[in-house]
Amino acid sequence: MPSHRMSKVQKHITKKKGKNVALHENSRDTRRLQSAAQRDDKINRLSSVREKQNRPYLLRIKSFQSYTMEHASPLSTPEVQAMIDDFLGRDDEELATLKSERRPGRPPSTRETLLRQNQAVEQGEYASGFWVPDLEDAENLKQLKKWNGEWSGLPTLKFSRISKDGVNRESSFPPKGLS
Repeated sequence: MPSHRMSKVQKHITKKKGKNVALHENSRDTRRLQSAAQRDDKINRLSSVREKQNRPYLLRIKSFQSYTMEHASPLSTPEVQAMIDDFLGRDDEELATLKSERRPGRPPSTRETLLRQNQAVEQGEYASGFWVPDLEDAENLKQLKKWNGEWSGLPTLKFSRISKDGVNRESSFPPKGLS
């Protein structure tokens, strides 16, 4: 099966035998180059969208990884809840400064609105079950500490959903709904 990547298609076309190397507008080679370029653009666009969607989860797991670096033994549910509360309050200082910088009677800035919306979504998730790495399992804690920070390294970890009420239930990777 022929390769469809842009670099491979270009390389194949430049290595063709014959004296006429120039491409005209509607030649087969031009169409191959155009379709390869479109394919590469589509793949790059989709991968950037996927990275943007996964970024909040990666940041969440990285912060829990940094929280657990000083812990050698598995954590209890109240300790994990304290970490979640700390994580949910990470933007409080920035929100306070944005609010204090705003003149009275003025609408909130776009950044302040986005932070408030993000906090509301995360608080809602915490009420029903906040998706975190399973920190009550010793083996999973070791794997989390060794995690390299990439999305592809996450399927080896176990995850759970911990609610505000203290209910802890197993979850799947990647996070889907209330899994």
